[in-house]
Amino acid sequence: MPTLNWIGKEAVVKHHKEVPFRLLEPVPELSCGPADSGNLIVQGDNLHALKALLPRYAGQVKCIYIDPPYNTGNEGWVYNDNVNSPEIRKWLGEVVGKEGETLDRHDRWLCMMYPRLVLLKQFLREDNGVIWISIDDAAVNLARLLMDEIFGAGRFIACNVWQKRYSRENREAIGDVHEYLLVYAMNPAKFKESRNKVPIDEKQAKVYRNPNNDPKGRWRPIPMTAQAGHATPDQFYEITAPSGKKFKPPAGRCWGLSEATFEKLRAEGRIYFGKKGNSQPNIIRYLSEVEGVVPWTWWPHDEVGNTDEATKELMSIFGGASPFDTTPKPVRLIQRVIQISTNPGDLILDSFAGSGTTAHAVLKQNAEDGGNRRFILVEMDENIAQNVTRERVKRVAEGYTNAKGQAVPGLGGGFQFCRLSREPLFDANGQIRSDVTFAQLAEFVWFAETGTGFTGTADSPLLGVFEGRAIYLLYNGILKDRSVGGGNVLTGPVFDALPKFDGPKVIYAAANRMGARTAREGITFKQTPYALEV
Repeated sequence: MPTLNWIGKEAVVKHHKEVPFRLLEPVPELSCGPADSGNLIVQGDNLHALKALLPRYAGQVKCIYIDPPYNTGNEGWVYNDNVNSPEIRKWLGEVVGKEGETLDRHDRWLCMMYPRLVLLKQFLREDNGVIWISIDDAAVNLARLLMDEIFGAGRFIACNVWQKRYSRENREAIGDVHEYLLVYAMNPAKFKESRNKVPIDEKQAKVYRNPNNDPKGRWRPIPMTAQAGHATPDQFYEITAPSGKKFKPPAGRCWGLSEATFEKLRAEGRIYFGKKGNSQPNIIRYLSEVEGVVPWTWWPHDEVGNTDEATKELMSIFGGASPFDTTPKPVRLIQRVIQISTNPGDLILDSFAGSGTTAHAVLKQNAEDGGNRRFILVEMDENIAQNVTRERVKRVAEGYTNAKGQAVPGLGGGFQFCRLSREPLFDANGQIRSDVTFAQLAEFVWFAETGTGFTGTADSPLLGVFEGRAIYLLYNGILKDRSVGGGNVLTGPVFDALPKFDGPKVIYAAANRMGARTAREGITFKQTPYALEV
């Protein structure tokens, strides 16, 4: 199988392991609504933010959507990762030029994307997690190869094309009117089995009419024949129309219904023989019965919006002027991603949040179907995070006055705004910072031991049971004893005071003074902080 290589690849393949763990620090004055809404907006470098979020959300995200920089050479490059390699330092310490196609620009983009995609993969649910990437012609080929390497080519689902513009204005030899959305699923078979549909729009609904004033509303005739290859004997029968005309399936065809089912539908008035009652029978399907349509890989602008619509949406929310330098994605586009990929209680992650379209789409979809989906957004730029991302989500949640002076009701919901701690979890000497709380360390211990996000309450030294073993943490006086020989050190009396578990136990503590009793009690001891180099 072809492989992707570039200058500097060796330096970034394991770079995600070198990124230090930082803590999420809530900022109440920038948050909105209840603190337990389950929604987060995190301001900070997304590489560090993803590493900080892993202990809480690893393996729990149903849908990831990202809209990374497109590698055009025109965007300002802010992803100057601290990678310890002369080649990487040479490139990442400089701003991407606007000179057009250059080798180092592609190398730089791949170096930026690789560690972020490796971390993002760890967030997805193994059973049915899905990741979507917006990309354009400048990097779609590189993105596809990169995703094949990190996620596996067998997890590729589709390369969707969406029509971002519909104007005939053309400043190039051939007008650029489309972009792509790459889709990869952790479990492709399960993703395909789900067959999530998207709502039918008015254009598609126009084929549903009501020529006979049916009280059940608009309907359309569905052909009743099918290929005869796997037909059963009861799919070949003669039908007499109201006019007396008789019908049999055409050669090589059969009726799509058994005779018994046909007679039942006919009795219910669900068979249509044409205006004069002498046409080949069709099944009546009502618009009210249509749950949605299976999406195609072609997404036209009238179904999912376009760049003009997206800009107008943002301008309206902010009273007439756009606060965002680049073109946002339309809400309808991200809403379609959500409709295809999620159910009402799922978690959605966007680590290149920009103007906050993903959160807007989540709240809008929840309002439409009564769901309680949650979102996590990460935005690097402090000004954008506070004054665009956060402000937009706050306004659409609580309501706002649009550019025309009209009051737009809120969609409901809220979020907690967080920043990343300035200092990592571990200090320069490798010790746990003194201000780290039990609850904060519990997340990292659980993640180090299980590789999954921590969902416990962190009010007991017993964090939980995973795959048949109990996981304990002794730290910061969880047993109300901060003495050296007390609650943070595993001793006989401390062990006796722990919540009981009849089975193997893993205990994280500053030291172990139980001696041979450790093995007799089925304990695997792990010393903090040294066992937490995750």
